[in-house]
Amino acid sequence: MQQSEDIGSFFKENKDLVKDYLNLRLDIFKLKLVRMLSKFSGYLIWIIISLFLLFLFVLFLGLVAGFWLSEVTGSYIIGFGIVTLLILLKIVVLAIFRKTFFVNPIVRNIIAKLSNEDEPPTDN
Repeated sequence: MQQSEDIGSFFKENKDLVKDYLNLRLDIFKLKLVRMLSKFSGYLIWIIISLFLLFLFVLFLGLVAGFWLSEVTGSYIIGFGIVTLLILLKIVVLAIFRKTFFVNPIVRNIIAKLSNEDEPPTDN
């Protein structure tokens, strides 16, 4: 009987401390979530801009190669047809090796980033 009174009085005395502790843990969780979302959004914007610039580069490279091959072959159809086949070949190769080139490295990168969240921040 004495032990239950001791536990009850312990919780009554430390009720405010437990509330403060839980509120602090909730604040820490919110701050970690904000940090993670901020990093993610920064990476996402960087990836979108990089992909757009890469698209423009590939587009103009294809046009240059098409016009050059058209000049070499003497026909626009053959020159741009060769460039189209090369682009199609590249798409097929990327589709075949998508796990090796994209899926697995992205999964490893996400796991590494999430497992390092508990470590102190470094200057990145």
